[in-house]
Amino acid sequence: MSKILSIADEARLGLTNLAASANDLAVPTVRLGVTGLARAGKTVFITALVHNLMHGGRLPLFNAYASGRLSRAQLQPQPDDAVPRFEYEAHAADLINDRIWPSSTRQVSELRLTIEYESASYLSRKLGRGKLHLDLIDYPGEWLLDLPLLKKSYAEFCADAMELAHSPKREGVAKDFLAALADVTPDDPENEQTAQTLAATFKQYLAACRDDTMALSMLPPGRFLMPGELEGTPALTFAPLNIPSDAASARAGTLRAMMERRYEAYKAHVVRPFFRDHFARLDRQIVLVDVLHALNAGPEALHDLELALGEVLTTFRPGKKSWLASIVSRRIDRILFAATKADHLHREDHNKLQALLQKLVLKGIEHARFRGAEVDVVAMAAVRATREATINENGQDLPAILGTPLPGEKVNGSTFDGNSEIAIFPGDLPEDPESVFSGLESISEKDGDAIQVVRFRPPPLTRTAEGFTLSLPHIRLDRAIEFLIGDRLS
Repeated sequence: MSKILSIADEARLGLTNLAASANDLAVPTVRLGVTGLARAGKTVFITALVHNLMHGGRLPLFNAYASGRLSRAQLQPQPDDAVPRFEYEAHAADLINDRIWPSSTRQVSELRLTIEYESASYLSRKLGRGKLHLDLIDYPGEWLLDLPLLKKSYAEFCADAMELAHSPKREGVAKDFLAALADVTPDDPENEQTAQTLAATFKQYLAACRDDTMALSMLPPGRFLMPGELEGTPALTFAPLNIPSDAASARAGTLRAMMERRYEAYKAHVVRPFFRDHFARLDRQIVLVDVLHALNAGPEALHDLELALGEVLTTFRPGKKSWLASIVSRRIDRILFAATKADHLHREDHNKLQALLQKLVLKGIEHARFRGAEVDVVAMAAVRATREATINENGQDLPAILGTPLPGEKVNGSTFDGNSEIAIFPGDLPEDPESVFSGLESISEKDGDAIQVVRFRPPPLTRTAEGFTLSLPHIRLDRAIEFLIGDRLS
């Protein structure tokens, strides 16, 4: 297996860490990575976190704020000149003014928030007010899927891709790609038209797997679903081939040699720079997971999500925080796994949602803790779009949620206009998460239906009697903030 980074890359990373450590002597910095697979809510999380810290949100579980030690939080100029700035103002306007969800992450972006605070230590308070730079690094979940490729040869990538494509859940949507593959052999002469046909059908198959009805997660290479400026380049024009396990090395001029060369170019020019310049420089990480979306698609989607998370979490660089060690190799010393969209369930089911996520990331948790990192799991909603209520159905009181569905959203045959509020019973999660993975138990014990994941509009901000506008409501965002940076504000 090849190393993730070359010696030259490691040396370059070490120099970057050395410069960062020198800057930390003036004002300490925490680089927080925000990631997750598609639809997990990365953009919403960053926007809600910044908005609540800057505008005095309701954060009782965030100790520095609850104890009155947080003086202020304000945005600073972009710290990395070559990285796009996270468009906080535009995303906040979407949520607050237009009450629409902001567009999803399409590229790496960054935002610096500087937090001024009073230390909890009497001696430290006498030395002056504390200050912390929080650098929020947002990157697409699809790119996260590419990191395991750094440890895989082209033959290993092909073997894994073929096993997935022939699985019962995928074989139907993979039929066009498999049919195109059946017309070629790895030893055929290299041909650009053949490469383009295979790559196009492979991308169509991956896109079909990501569709809401299937909700599959293990879909590398990630840039095939989000090519950006690389659209049409040779580095994105390859596909897996049927390579026998006992096959010799690829012969020059063959289709296999062509595909293998482009696969290695993809790793060298797309994946490795992302890992070196962004991922390997993180101090802490939150991984957002849309468990409910996979849950509704069935046990196969949950197993696929578990596989995807297990793969990518092995590429993290967890470890205990050490100033001396961080100069040589930065380590992620805290990782938070968050099941998003907890507002789509009644609070009675939040612990069950958290237990499901715990089951999904168990291997990753064990790996991180073994290396010395602190790990936590939480069910949360960075922006709470619903309220809780009780409805009576057939003489039975049921816990319900109230919210305004997005325009065009359909619920029980009715289409909503984006202005009318609705109360629904969202369904129940089972007590035992194992029963969901085995498919032995329905995810709704009361009526046998799936959890109703309705897309609600962001809520209107509440005004107090004095005319003060409150910050974006949430569920356990304060607990997430406390775990991720609370110790750095002590």
